[in-house]
Amino acid sequence: MAVVALALVPAAHAQGIISAAADSLRTDPVYVSPDAEEQIDAQRVRDEIASSRSGPVYVAVLPAIAMDEAGGDPTEVVRQLHDDLGRDGTYAVVVGDHFRALSNTLAQGTAGDLATQSINAHGQEGVTATLVDFVDRVAAARNGGGDSTPSGSGWILPVLLIGGLIAFFVLRGRSRKRQAAADLAAVKEVAHDDLIALAGDVQTLETQVKGNAAAQAAYDKATQSYGDASESFDRAGSAKELTRVSQALEEGRFQMAVAEAALAGKPAPERRDPCFFDPRHGPSVRDVLWTPPGGAARKVPACELDAERVERGEEPATREIAYGGRMIPYYAAPPIFGGYFGGFLPGFLTGQLLGGPFGWGGGWYGAGPAIGAGSSGMGDFGSFGGGDLGGGGDFGGGGGDF
Repeated sequence: MAVVALALVPAAHAQGIISAAADSLRTDPVYVSPDAEEQIDAQRVRDEIASSRSGPVYVAVLPAIAMDEAGGDPTEVVRQLHDDLGRDGTYAVVVGDHFRALSNTLAQGTAGDLATQSINAHGQEGVTATLVDFVDRVAAARNGGGDSTPSGSGWILPVLLIGGLIAFFVLRGRSRKRQAAADLAAVKEVAHDDLIALAGDVQTLETQVKGNAAAQAAYDKATQSYGDASESFDRAGSAKELTRVSQALEEGRFQMAVAEAALAGKPAPERRDPCFFDPRHGPSVRDVLWTPPGGAARKVPACELDAERVERGEEPATREIAYGGRMIPYYAAPPIFGGYFGGFLPGFLTGQLLGGPFGWGGGWYGAGPAIGAGSSGMGDFGSFGGGDLGGGGDFGGGGGDF
């Protein structure tokens, strides 16, 4: 009976080829699978790693069937090997007749380039010669490279460096200008909608204020504010300069509220911040306790209609803008909109009203990346966060086939 029980133990517990390689690499920088199609002088490669000052280098020679564990992709084999081992360093993997390399201790793209150079230089001599050369190239890259410059040409490197720096700053300047122009266009589109909205409100009120001195005076101020906003809009050379537009619009909306109050025979409204949910609603009338998605309850200024909606448990009429191919609440917009909307509600710029991370990722008023702004991710190595991996890592797409 005992024999039968042992025979029924599932075979699924057998260790995979990649994980077996990772286990071996914990104690030995070179692993050669007994089933690998290519066999190497492992000791020669170990000695080269030890003597070359190449830093941590892990070499694995695996059979082609190892690619079955990685979707048939030899480069994915290297990634999975790194994930299983979980150590910083340079990885060189021969799987079947494919040679791939990656590193998170070298500059991005370097490992793949070095693998390609090694196989071009020594591929005809076999796998061992190629891997030894690769280790030497990694050592040279980590230690600044050898002196292969001909005598009398020491001036070349400084000239190349200076030229490279000049090109870098020129290209960076152009990139910044393009980005600034794109930012300005995005914010101007939103500001233009606000200008049109105020123009419509002013035109509607024009005939109603005649014969009412107080209403007419406030209406005239609103008209002047609209003119100031329009002029500032035309002159704005950056997204930040559009703050003047939002400030003029806010003044215009307040004066419109004063005119409407005069027409209704009521006293002028208190000067308060605009409605948080949509500054186009005009000045707020009171603060209301509101809980944003994923955030803590806080008081925000609101117009009467939005305040009542919130108190009834309904969604307020929140201003949305188009960004990143979708509509988002204006207060969740990226930092480029901060200057413009901060002209309406300057407290948001220091997080005085909405300071915590929201369910949609924060925005310019609080913590967390802005929607549509992208994310750094963890590079091509997946979630392992060592060394220089967090900013993108290095995926050695280079290499070649033996």
